[in-house]
Amino acid sequence: MKARIVGGMAGIGVLAWALVGPPSVAQRTATWPLSIGTISAPAASNSGEPQLTVSDRGVLLSWIEHDGPKTTLRFAERTASGWTEARTVAAGRDWSVNPIDVPSVLHLADGTLVAHWLQRSGAGMHANDVRLSYSKDDGRSWAPSFTPYHDAAQKERLFASLFQVPGAGLGLVWLEGNAMPAATGTAERTTHDHSAGGDHARRQPSGQRGHEAHGERERSAMSTSGEMSLRFASFDTGWKLTAQAPVDLRVCECCSTAAVATSEGVLAAYRDRSEDEVRDISVSRLAQGRWSEPAVVHADNWRIPACPINGPALSARGRNVAIAWYTVKQDQGHVYLAFSRDDGRSFGQPIRLDDSASLGRVDVEMLSDNSALATWIEVADGRSQFRARRVSMDGQRSPPVTIAGLAGGRAGGSPRVARHGDELVFAWTESSGDKVKLQTAVARLSNPMR
Repeated sequence: MKARIVGGMAGIGVLAWALVGPPSVAQRTATWPLSIGTISAPAASNSGEPQLTVSDRGVLLSWIEHDGPKTTLRFAERTASGWTEARTVAAGRDWSVNPIDVPSVLHLADGTLVAHWLQRSGAGMHANDVRLSYSKDDGRSWAPSFTPYHDAAQKERLFASLFQVPGAGLGLVWLEGNAMPAATGTAERTTHDHSAGGDHARRQPSGQRGHEAHGERERSAMSTSGEMSLRFASFDTGWKLTAQAPVDLRVCECCSTAAVATSEGVLAAYRDRSEDEVRDISVSRLAQGRWSEPAVVHADNWRIPACPINGPALSARGRNVAIAWYTVKQDQGHVYLAFSRDDGRSFGQPIRLDDSASLGRVDVEMLSDNSALATWIEVADGRSQFRARRVSMDGQRSPPVTIAGLAGGRAGGSPRVARHGDELVFAWTESSGDKVKLQTAVARLSNPMR
């Protein structure tokens, strides 16, 4: 999944960022022409968990709406006149939802829409399935949901990243707990062979909120799900499962994944986990049907006997790749960005993004001049802020721009940014007391570089 914004470069002439919206949106000057303004989000109240994806058609926004124990996945597309009318993908009372691991909706090259979400698969605390569905009519109707694997065992499966397989079809990576203790009973499962009867995951008690128990892992080195692996699957245009493979058999238990197509294949990024609990960011490349040996992006040597729930973000433009990630140095969280000029085989030196300290939750997108736009959550003066800046391949950084203030901790979720043509789209969750509401904003480049 992708999401993206911008600052400017010194010495090119100063132009203003016109920031329009609530008091949380700041105004700064920068040398890259840009104007940002809030726009009415297409979501109802009590909404959040935003995700943005980009295709040749444009930017697509998806989110979750909560109504008591019921969870609904909805989406809308960005057009020249605003957001389209929201449409519903699926709903349920047994979904696994938190502000960090969110569903997604993606437009494939053949016009098909595909969506994913997490759903409880049994009575065990960590029994989740990745569910997929697709639509051939722009989201008016959806196929019965199915899983990207044939394994019916109750396991913890989470943090899926969907991508267009080069050529045609869908690919995805996700985390899977291979050593999960057996749960009581057997979960029913449907893999997609056009004969399955739809979605048969077991119902859970009202109000159960999925894998919120991840927080326990930040306090304990031992996870009830055992070792976690990174898995891959792909489908052809007829929705036949064409490949299943492990990418890495030992990874961090609950950090988000990222995957992006490059000029030579697919690059996946994730937080790895060594035998001595070093949890740095690694990448693996899919080329000619094979995943490469995982390689560490930068040896941060962050040793932590727990999961920080903070994964990387990727973006690619041809052979050029940008990656952003979070790590901790001297007990302080920071975010970094690095570039690759060879499809992710190697990366340059990290460039720090934050100015004070950070909670992570990064996103990044390559721009037309091969600079990158990165976003993160900054911690400054006791407040959490959704920030962004532009970084060039030679390491120059624009001034940071604050998009919005956010709730502290995990409640602030993961803000998103996406770019299509000369427009940037932002999405985040605004919290007020026990109320949450999806917010969106846009920025148009005055002189877009194509």
